[in-house]
Amino acid sequence: MIKDDQKTAVQAPSDADPGGSGKTLSKAKTASRLNELIVTCKDGEAGYRSASEGVKSAELKALFAECTIQRAQFVGELQSLVRSLGGNPEHTGSFIAKLHRGWIDIKAAIEGRDEAGVLVECERGENIAKNAYKTVLKETLRPHVRAVVERQLGTITEVHKQIRSLKTAFLAKDKRHLPPPPRQTKSIGTQP
Repeated sequence: MIKDDQKTAVQAPSDADPGGSGKTLSKAKTASRLNELIVTCKDGEAGYRSASEGVKSAELKALFAECTIQRAQFVGELQSLVRSLGGNPEHTGSFIAKLHRGWIDIKAAIEGRDEAGVLVECERGENIAKNAYKTVLKETLRPHVRAVVERQLGTITEVHKQIRSLKTAFLAKDKRHLPPPPRQTKSIGTQP
């Protein structure tokens, strides 16, 4: 027979988290953290859209277009979670936020049609996104919220790896097209 105090021990955690004691975040704080991720994803969506429009490579155009759609889907999922928690979901991104500055430099790289430079900026943006997600995952979240955030982080991590690999390949390709460095001869102490 289970006593009343034993039942309490297996009940869902409280909505309150005074002082970060390890209890589940309140619905309002959870919605706020999710809104931070929405801003991150909106910035990523806009960054990938710009990147897709600014490269010549069909492979990169397709990847960036796919990432644009993916981030829009992430935004939709996160907005639904915020609404389910009774919050008002964020609908805009913020290019001036310190957390999202990595995407600003994409425009400069695109203007020069430097595909390796665009990949460098996309990788930087993915680092920012990963860090934002990891920060939220340090909180004690409701299981259904944690599952969505972890899944999205897993996808972002995979995209990050793919972009890093492409960046390395594009940089290596660029180096192959450079003329070889001049040969050095030992002429120290000799007169022509």
